[in-house]
Amino acid sequence: AKLGTWLFLASEVMLFGALFLFFILLRMGSPSWPHGWERLNVGLATLNTVFLITSSVTVIMSYLNISKGNLPGFKKYMWITILLGCAFLCVKYFEYSSKFHHGHYPSTDLFYGIYFVLTGLHVLHVIGGLIVNAYLVGPGTSLYKTNPGKFQGRIECAGLYWHFVDLVWIFLFPTIYLL
Repeated sequence: AKLGTWLFLASEVMLFGALFLFFILLRMGSPSWPHGWERLNVGLATLNTVFLITSSVTVIMSYLNISKGNLPGFKKYMWITILLGCAFLCVKYFEYSSKFHHGHYPSTDLFYGIYFVLTGLHVLHVIGGLIVNAYLVGPGTSLYKTNPGKFQGRIECAGLYWHFVDLVWIFLFPTIYLL
């Protein structure tokens, strides 16, 4: 399962890598390209960065707890991870709503097209991670009773994916919002 997770993450790295490369080539090739901080809310993006970095810590804590056989501790930290992911999505909702309210859509210009594609794809990955984590903290815990080792492996794979989502944001934030 871990090998499959790493292969999946490698394919996702290629997807996001191509999109980042596309953005950077367009950004460097156009002297009149707008800076992200001129058009985007850096404060909200910074808050989202804090949410995701903190959620990476809590997903590690959930794994450490389950590896010690502490199911309640695992659940506590996984729920915190889920809440932080949901907080990220709430902030993103308000950020997108503000853009739409001011008439900025993916079709507005190339900058917003790339912004919405990159951040929207990231949002979809966050939602996917939240679904997996919610399953593991909910009905998925029944596996812990019958096969704790296999359950721990699933938590490890989900954690790897969540760290990937966090890492993508660590690259998205400065690339889109600060350059």
